[in-house]
Amino acid sequence: MTARAVTAMIGGYAAAAGSVSLAARIAPMDRAEATIWAMILSFLVYAGFILWAFHEPRLARVAAVIWGVAIASIGCLWLLGPAL
Repeated sequence: MTARAVTAMIGGYAAAAGSVSLAARIAPMDRAEATIWAMILSFLVYAGFILWAFHEPRLARVAAVIWGVAIASIGCLWLLGPAL
């Protein structure tokens, strides 16, 4: 249960932050508007990851998806470099 909770809270936060930050970077709109929409969306994405983490019976699947999304999205942000 501890591994599931850590994955849900810390991994879910990392996955939500990385995925909505990536969405804000590639959104075809003004930077300020994209940031606002991403901030609003981040609460829903984080809550969705937490709810799904405790609903899914297989911990391995939860960990693979949540940590995979976190690593992939943050890696893509790192490859994009700083926003100009």
